[in-house]
Amino acid sequence: MSQEQPQRPGASQEPVKYGDVFNVTGELASKPIGPKDSAAMQSAENKILGETPKGGAAAVMQSAAIANERAGVVSHNQADVAGDQGVAVIKSDADGDVMITEAVAGQIVGQYRQPDVSAVTTPAMLVDPGSITIGEALEAAAISAADKPIDQSDAAAIQAAEMRATGSSEITPGGIASEAQSAATRNARTQRFEDQATLSDVLSDATAMLPKDKAVTREDAERVVAAEVRNNPGMSTTPGGVGAAMAAAAKRNQNSTI
Repeated sequence: MSQEQPQRPGASQEPVKYGDVFNVTGELASKPIGPKDSAAMQSAENKILGETPKGGAAAVMQSAAIANERAGVVSHNQADVAGDQGVAVIKSDADGDVMITEAVAGQIVGQYRQPDVSAVTTPAMLVDPGSITIGEALEAAAISAADKPIDQSDAAAIQAAEMRATGSSEITPGGIASEAQSAATRNARTQRFEDQATLSDVLSDATAMLPKDKAVTREDAERVVAAEVRNNPGMSTTPGGVGAAMAAAAKRNQNSTI
């Protein structure tokens, strides 16, 4: 007896295939994405990255698998690719950053880079006058990526940084996170590049705008980098941007305590 679910009346007979959502070729491109395939990728992401990134390969595969199963074009236990040929999530060094590569059946389905904060082990603290604070790291981003127009990934990273600095889960009214979000919204509606608000416009006085501040730790940097990556369609951070500045500050603070 077939394990496939019955087709819904009027449902499309064509499943979502790997070639529909990823830049892959050959036999893999024609394979439908099944629930066990997406579960295998999610397990690999959690094992290597500690999370399932928003917009990552597992999230894309899960959406496709759910659609296919609901349409009755794959079975719940179907694993045409992951079970036979495997999935992989690989972290590698890339000029001081970490390169994340995700593959299915030997073909790359996702690749992005993020700052490496894995070596930082500084405990949470408000300490050491020689340590770089979150406000100072944000001001560093205002210099190193001064002319970058603020988008939603920047706003998310700034919000995460503000929350780590203040210890609050709420955005400070009139603070840098609020200003960054407003700038990102305006920029999305502004066509002329020269009229868009930049990181320099919002972050140049970050230290003064934060009601509380603290030395940057590994956990602070990881949260900010994750927020930036999740909200970037390219699943990456901006060179010299908020996440990169936080990662650099966390490393500097760690080295200063050794």
